[in-house]
Amino acid sequence: MEQRDIVDPLIKVEGMGAVILPDGVFFRVWAPNATAVYVAGTFNDFSKDEDSLQSEGNGNWAGLVISAKKGDEYKYVLHTPKGELFKNDPYARAVTSSVGNSIVYDPAEFNWGDVSFDMPSWNKLVIYELHTGTFNVKEEGKPGDMYGIIEKLPYLKELGINAIEIMPPFEFPGGFSWGYNPSQPFAIESEYGGPDAFKCLVKAAHENGIAVILDVVYNHFGPGDLDIWQFDGWQENEKGGIYFYNDWRSETPWGDTRPDYGRGEVRQYIRDNAMMWLEEYRVDGLRMDMIPYIRNVHADENPGSVLEDGLSLLRWINGEIAEKFPWKLTIAEDLHGLDSITNPVGHDDGLGFGAQWDADFVHPVRTALTAPEDKDRSMAAMEHALMSQYSGNPFKRVVYTESHDEVANGKARVAEEIADDDVNNWYSKKRASLGIAMVLTAPGIPMIFQGHELLEDKWFSDTDPIDWNRQKQFNGFVNLHKDLIQLRLNYDNNTEGLSGQNTEMIRVDQDKKVLVYQRWQNGGKGDTTVVVLNFSSESYVDYRIGMPEAGMWKIRFNSDWEGYDKEFSDFTSLDTEAGAGECDGLPFSANVSVAGYTALILSQDR
Repeated sequence: MEQRDIVDPLIKVEGMGAVILPDGVFFRVWAPNATAVYVAGTFNDFSKDEDSLQSEGNGNWAGLVISAKKGDEYKYVLHTPKGELFKNDPYARAVTSSVGNSIVYDPAEFNWGDVSFDMPSWNKLVIYELHTGTFNVKEEGKPGDMYGIIEKLPYLKELGINAIEIMPPFEFPGGFSWGYNPSQPFAIESEYGGPDAFKCLVKAAHENGIAVILDVVYNHFGPGDLDIWQFDGWQENEKGGIYFYNDWRSETPWGDTRPDYGRGEVRQYIRDNAMMWLEEYRVDGLRMDMIPYIRNVHADENPGSVLEDGLSLLRWINGEIAEKFPWKLTIAEDLHGLDSITNPVGHDDGLGFGAQWDADFVHPVRTALTAPEDKDRSMAAMEHALMSQYSGNPFKRVVYTESHDEVANGKARVAEEIADDDVNNWYSKKRASLGIAMVLTAPGIPMIFQGHELLEDKWFSDTDPIDWNRQKQFNGFVNLHKDLIQLRLNYDNNTEGLSGQNTEMIRVDQDKKVLVYQRWQNGGKGDTTVVVLNFSSESYVDYRIGMPEAGMWKIRFNSDWEGYDKEFSDFTSLDTEAGAGECDGLPFSANVSVAGYTALILSQDR
């Protein structure tokens, strides 16, 4: 067959992958060790030698295919010293499947309409982490998709959620996965609906006043169905080739699949991916998975395995995001309690993340909630969990009792850890409600994992969908979450302090297992808010505590209310008058009554 000369040296096209132009599709791919590159697709009956690309002299191959158009399937045919390789486009926005073909996608075609959305300030965020494949399944035996999430957005809005954090939805092998094995990092999983479905979700979320935070995976790729593995035939030590380290630095818990953070084209690949979600898909933030494996080979703080290339890459990405989109939130999963993670770029080794998941909160709080005996609950540990912060800002951390990691891999839901196969019992429900009350009254950005409000049992699995029948069965427990969120976000204008910068411990009572603290922004009526957490099964009547102001303090929330669950005691906790009389180092004091394993929230009318 006669080969067509398709490259016009005058064509100046920016970007990688398939770029749609008025007179065809311009393809560009990085393959520095290839000797020739062709594009095979539906536009040429997948001919291996009809449409060639021209070397640009920098490892890239590029050219215009006049007969190609939007929606066409394609692959690159690479001539290499290792033979002829058929490879998907590393920059493909859409694929037929992880083992199928790339699809020419027009990123400019989606109609965003005139939706106007402002990201909530970070101290006002309430995040709901969810997994697309299990959140709302419409057909048994198939994973859920983006449209299933859209269907549930009114429910989340009614609950009070104003941000969803989506576990990685990038193309992976098969139809079921947590998502942390991305085979095509630029493509939304085909079973989830592909790129337009995700854009529909972002648009619909914004219409409902809900931000979208996307979980991205840059500490490794794959390891399965990974077309960028030995992409152009070159490799060393039987490792991954041009996109990966090819020495000891390649090693991760997920195989020898760590990207080469020191190679310019790979750095650009990861940077382009991050910016695509923020710019083209309009997501409001990124949560980066396990960055210790980006900044360090073994995630053990071993100075000998620090990856300076990874550190500089994170600073580059976060610095650009802070400059272009200072309102968009980047969250690190690091779990080492380091200020440097959230320090600004250029300050004290800062990596520039907006916030980080806080292991110093979740681990001690779960330990306290799940310990069988009251005597084993440490109030000093609860004080430390409550008061810890990063980079001098309490909202530089995300606080939670459940996440996808904390409810799987040998661990279960908080209620399941307490009850073991019977979450619908008093102990499970009381202590799970106590835990979420602490999350939603703590300084930090609170996060709820999907189904917590439904008292979901067992553990998280990518094949076990949320049981939405529980919404009716545990409607009171759902309302408990709703009421807490409304107080957190100051719906009634009398608990502004719950999203304020300031927190002070009032009482750390190890003997009675009670924690009392106040939260405030500017202070005063309708702002300063007092929280009482009873980690004991004992109920206390006329428990005297210090109060920051005199006057009437009203009970805004009592987790023991029988309206939340018919097994709760509805223990009487009345509004209380604070009068003169020093207590807990404060000039005023008042008596409160609190049931076992119960949270109280008090404030004064404005």
